Amino acid sequence: MHTYKSNKADEVRNIILSRSTASDIDSQVNKVLRGLGNPEPPLRLEDVRELLKLDRGYYSSTDDSFLRETISKLTVAGAQVLKRPSLLLDAVRKLDLRALYLPDRKRILLDQAQPDAKQRWNEAHEIGHSILPWHEDLMLGDNEHSLVPSCHAQIEAEANYAAGQLLFLQSRFRVAANDSTPSLDTIRALKGSFGNTYTTTFWRFIEDSHKDVPMIGLIGCHPRYPNDGAGAGFRHVVESPAYRAMFESLPVERLRSEILTYCQFRKAGPLGSGEVSITDRRGERHIFLFESFSNTYDCLTLATYQRPQARVVGF
Repeated sequence: MHTYKSNKADEVRNIILSRSTASDIDSQVNKVLRGLGNPEPPLRLEDVRELLKLDRGYYSSTDDSFLRETISKLTVAGAQVLKRPSLLLDAVRKLDLRALYLPDRKRILLDQAQPDAKQRWNEAHEIGHSILPWHEDLMLGDNEHSLVPSCHAQIEAEANYAAGQLLFLQSRFRVAANDSTPSLDTIRALKGSFGNTYTTTFWRFIEDSHKDVPMIGLIGCHPRYPNDGAGAGFRHVVESPAYRAMFESLPVERLRSEILTYCQFRKAGPLGSGEVSITDRRGERHIFLFESFSNTYDCLTLATYQRPQARVVGF
């Protein structure tokens, strides 16, 4: 069994895969897209399932009776689950799972309590696990290595990368993104074209477009309206490869304080923008444009490199 869970840590920085790993995943995704005849966006996941002979089902994380019924059905023919019938139930409850992949059944299970838009990403993530041969031996709860947090984070990052490559049709998204200036407006337009959520398009844009432009993406609750009772933290901090090469990671409190200098109190829509000075690894300062948008569920902040900061010559 492999799983996809939500992350409730205060903040998680994105893992940038090695070139060899990314290349291996690209090859697997390319086989799928070729098998589909190189489709136009948006990608139809039902076509992907049919090609890969994957089954899809649902469970409910909010209804124990429904979940137990789902598990009982799986134990009829699934030796893996039959031997450990409590595995699914415990995992869903304790790990806040959004989706499951059962390799021995070639079955994806999605939490029907999740919104449709999020189910699309969750399903693509599990498809990602299914097409990466080296993931079959790394089953959560069945392999001692997969219980090591760093290993689990790595394979989840690989599945996320595969999901992004699928949903955004590899280079098709990159070409479209590079034709426009980096901004939240550009990301919003690409969201509509590729049929994915604002958050997944935002993440993909930062990691896979404008390779020479340092960018930071911040995903979390509204800074003015923390909605989890735990403060205005970030669930994810996404740094572009160009940013990582030139700058150190900034403390999350510094990032939050900069956003609060311009962030408006409205709960949805554009929240404002402001210029921020960031020092690179060589000690030189540069100007980034921070702009924030709330879609009511997430506050998304895009920080994009603008120019070197002018030096002030003293007398």
